[in-house]
Amino acid sequence: MDYMAKSCKFASEKVAKSCQKVLLDAHTHTVASGHAYSSLQEMAKAAADMGLEVLGITEHGPSVPGTCPTLYFKNMFVVPRRMYGIRLLMGCEINILDTKGSLDLTDEQIDWLDIAIAGVHAAWYQAGTKEENTQGMVNVIKNPRIHIISHPGDGSCELDFEPLVLAAKEAHTLLEVSFQIADYERLYPLLAETDFPDELIMNYWPDKFFDYLGIL
Repeated sequence: MDYMAKSCKFASEKVAKSCQKVLLDAHTHTVASGHAYSSLQEMAKAAADMGLEVLGITEHGPSVPGTCPTLYFKNMFVVPRRMYGIRLLMGCEINILDTKGSLDLTDEQIDWLDIAIAGVHAAWYQAGTKEENTQGMVNVIKNPRIHIISHPGDGSCELDFEPLVLAAKEAHTLLEVSFQIADYERLYPLLAETDFPDELIMNYWPDKFFDYLGIL
C-alpha cells in the first residue's frame, strides 16, 4: 500500500476519495545541516520513490551550530536542478533572530537561493512579548525575498496567529505545517476534521506553488 492510501485510510470514506496527491515538499534538510543523516542524492532518490515532483533542499541558516557556512549557499549554483526525475529547489531555512524580524542571511545572500524559508528556532531567537514576536514575524512575512514561514505553530515563541495569516495572505507568503518527507499519515485526518480546502494546500499543485511565489 503506497503512502497516499495509508494516509487516506485514517479519514472517512468520503474524505479518502477526495485526498489529493502531494507532489511537492519544499522544506527538507540533509547531512549538511548538522542534525540530519542523508545526503542530497539520497533525499532526492527518496522523494522520487515516494512520488514527489518537486523537492526543496533547505539547509539551516548559519546561526545553527554545525550547519553550513554562507559559502555553501553561494556555491549552490553547481547543483543540478533535476535529479532522479524531480525538480530540486536549493534554498535555506533562514533563522529569524529577534522581534524586529532580523535574519541570519543578508539580502544579497538570500538572492543566491531558489527558495527562501524563514522561521524561529527557540535556541537562536531573542523572544519578546506575544505582540512583539508576532510583529517581528509579520515583518518577515512582508519581506519580498521570503517565500515560506517554517512551522510557526511549533511553540518556539508565543504568537498571535490571526495577524500572521492576514499578513501572509496579503504578501503571498506561505505558512508551513511541518511533517516528515512525503509522510502524511497524521495530516489527512487533520484536514478532514477541519474541512480544510484543497486549493489552499500548495503541496498538491506545483504549478500553482511556483506561480503564487513568483519562482521561475
